[in-house]
Amino acid sequence: MSVERLGSWTREDGDARAVAVLTDRLGVAADVVRSAPGRVNVIGEHVDYTGGLCLPTALPHRTHVALRRRDDDVVRLVSAQTDETWTAELGDLAPGALSGWGVYVAGVAWALRQAGFTVGGFDAAVDSCVPFGAGLSSSAALEAATAVALVDAFDLDLGSGPGVRNLDDAARAILATACVRAENEIAGANTGGLDQASSLRCVEGAAILLDCRDGAVRPVPFDPLAVGLDLLVIDTRAPHSHVDGEYSARRVATETAAELLGVPDLRAVPFDELDAALARIGDRVIRRRARHCVTEIERVREAVAVLDGGDVAGLGPLMTASHVSLRDDFEVTVPELDTAVDAALAAGALGARMTGGGFGGSAIALVRADEADAVAQAIADAFALRGFAAPAFLTAPPSAPAG
Repeated sequence: MSVERLGSWTREDGDARAVAVLTDRLGVAADVVRSAPGRVNVIGEHVDYTGGLCLPTALPHRTHVALRRRDDDVVRLVSAQTDETWTAELGDLAPGALSGWGVYVAGVAWALRQAGFTVGGFDAAVDSCVPFGAGLSSSAALEAATAVALVDAFDLDLGSGPGVRNLDDAARAILATACVRAENEIAGANTGGLDQASSLRCVEGAAILLDCRDGAVRPVPFDPLAVGLDLLVIDTRAPHSHVDGEYSARRVATETAAELLGVPDLRAVPFDELDAALARIGDRVIRRRARHCVTEIERVREAVAVLDGGDVAGLGPLMTASHVSLRDDFEVTVPELDTAVDAALAAGALGARMTGGGFGGSAIALVRADEADAVAQAIADAFALRGFAAPAFLTAPPSAPAG
């Protein structure tokens, strides 16, 4: 079984493809071309919206946006992944007003306007090698690539100087907030801020510890290949979507738990007082949801400690414990995700877990680098035995942020 290592698609290739789509489909030349990565969350799932801690890295797989500024408020969008041309006027954008993939792009312009920045209409083309619908933040990559393209096209100054070359982390945090608003309010997906922060603020060659309470980030050493390991991503090909009732129901459950406990968010529940806190929650389902969040935040703390100590292999058991919690307490896995994790562990993976929002999408496994293909084959065999669609595999060295 072959594991994709992105040898056939460079960043320059993606930029050129997006430019060609803009010229061929809309007949205009690009003013700017920018790109942004998908992400893998190593650990810290479904805690971004309850003040938690997450440990993401950026994928080498990127979404590319070629953009030309217009003198009116019209937005015209095309993509190499669809034959559709999406068109709207920025003045028509409002929560729930429009639909289609273009709302993720135009919504970023709307959110920047809402934040007081001068952004007008534009023509743009998109091309991407971020697996779509795989729980690897293809929507956040699209939003982030649009955001940095708009910064350059409209020469925006977010406090650190005009243009992308001057973006510091504080300016990137502003862009991440705009992208979250685009996804939450215009696209209607009630997600937290993990994905957008990852795409815009990750660091090449490291993971970042993202504090979802105050938005602070710090790099955490994470270089599996340096110690003979690899982070294997398994795209289960199981349908994956956040714009549905299940994701929102989990978020509401965590908010309800916080209200019952009289705390601002579940991050405020001390891990060593968890049992006493859970005893105060009468509803069995809400109690399980809360237990996942509090234990997952603690697992992130432990993961950072082992990585700060140089023990990449020590991450494995924490990843597996995270999956068990997501499966049993948060109930966001599906048979394909559970099969991928079980087969990876049986084949010798040091740890494995689902990543992303769940209900489909991807899993990750920490494997010995020389065993990645064998682990992938074992997973593919397990899928075939269960009658599932064939999975896809890629590796995820920590990569560069949007720019």
